[in-house]
Amino acid sequence: MFGKLATQIGWFVIVGCAAAATHWAVAVACVAWAGMAPLVANVAGWLVAFGVSFAGHYRLTFRHQHAPLRRAAGRFFLVSALGFAINETAYATLLRLTSIPYDILLALVLIGIAGMTFILGRCWAFRHNR
Repeated sequence: MFGKLATQIGWFVIVGCAAAATHWAVAVACVAWAGMAPLVANVAGWLVAFGVSFAGHYRLTFRHQHAPLRRAAGRFFLVSALGFAINETAYATLLRLTSIPYDILLALVLIGIAGMTFILGRCWAFRHNR
């Protein structure tokens, strides 16, 4: 049991880092190159990163749970949207309250959402009802 959990956590970290890096890079590029406001750019980053995150978690992190693709996609979208809502709220609040640069602040917020995503992904989104 612990071996499977350790493997899932390992893949979760790898996939999560890839998705977070994608999210961060897209958001920063949208600010720097397209002149978007950071909160709008954050939405674009999340939408692109969702594809990276779902594909990686479905194929790698939670593959042993054998969840049906369509159900897992819908559920994981809800988990991701909840995480994003918390992310956007925290990000907006912290942008107003601190002088931390927007890109560093976004990286900190993204890390903060990861634990919730793992638990909800493992226990609900990718769970296979037998």
